[in-house]
Amino acid sequence: MQMGPWSIILIAIVALLIFGPKKLPELGKAFGSSLREFKNATKGLADDEEEKKREKDQA
Repeated sequence: MQMGPWSIILIAIVALLIFGPKKLPELGKAFGSSLREFKNATKGLADDEEEKKREKDQA
């Protein structure tokens, strides 16, 4: 499923109507920090897997 520009605009308008203009920056900040934490956690898992592979290859 692809999201086109009209879908993104529609989602933004609905979010604006539901949460209001004062809450949207707070929600965006919270979403961004959550996404950053998730990215760091998955990167850590991938690094752990690579380290295990290297140890296995050296043995």
